[in-house]
Amino acid sequence: MDRLVSSVDPGSDDFCRNAAHMTRLVGQLRERRARAQDGGGSEAQARQRAQGKLTARERIDRLIDPGSPFLELSPLAAWDLYDGDAPGAGLITGVGRVAGREVLIIANDATVKGGTYYPLTVKKHLRAQ
Repeated sequence: MDRLVSSVDPGSDDFCRNAAHMTRLVGQLRERRARAQDGGGSEAQARQRAQGKLTARERIDRLIDPGSPFLELSPLAAWDLYDGDAPGAGLITGVGRVAGREVLIIANDATVKGGTYYPLTVKKHLRAQ
């Protein structure tokens, strides 16, 4: 099989600028995902636990097979909307393995405004279905 030859010069100024820009964007994405993954924040999570309840992410961790991955869908839904009060649109959706089978998981995140449904929460829920 013939090898593909690239015309990209990894030493060029354009390449270096683009690589630096992409590195910044990837860092921003990781930061946003971490903030969205925090849900309603540590205080809201502490309130959940004080009531003897698991957070949505803890429930998902207990549901899926040990050591298996969880592929979260749309973790940045509702980003910069609703005054920043609805990380992930208050809903965690994704694909996980339960008893050896891949299943779609939808978990309401009560740490986000007590589980309030926003218009984008409904949209995210419907997309997951």
